[in-house]
Amino acid sequence: MTDSNALTAEDRKIVTLARSVRARNGVPEGAAVRDETGRTYAAGSVHLPSLRLSALQTAVAMAVASGATSLEAAAVVSEAEGVAPEDRAAVGDLGGPETPVLLAGPDGAVRLTVPAGSGQ
Repeated sequence: MTDSNALTAEDRKIVTLARSVRARNGVPEGAAVRDETGRTYAAGSVHLPSLRLSALQTAVAMAVASGATSLEAAAVVSEAEGVAPEDRAAVGDLGGPETPVLLAGPDGAVRLTVPAGSGQ
């Protein structure tokens, strides 16, 4: 468990953005990432007949499409108990294996922080 009060202001911001996307779009999960310049990208899950992306995969794709070359941190707001390996891999592909991934509940309380791991 992670103490939400111990988060940096920047990490609290991405949790808040992820939570907002989840609530605004009525999706099961919201996510946000912060790139090497401090820009943030927030997204919800994508469920189309021809395309399925988790919220975190969508946020990473948005960062890449906008020219980000690295990630500093990522956050997911979900009722899930953990961060899916494929989501951690997407963050690791851009940010590296030690990039922190924060998992918060719908109330915004961070329950877990895990390293992205390797996308390989």
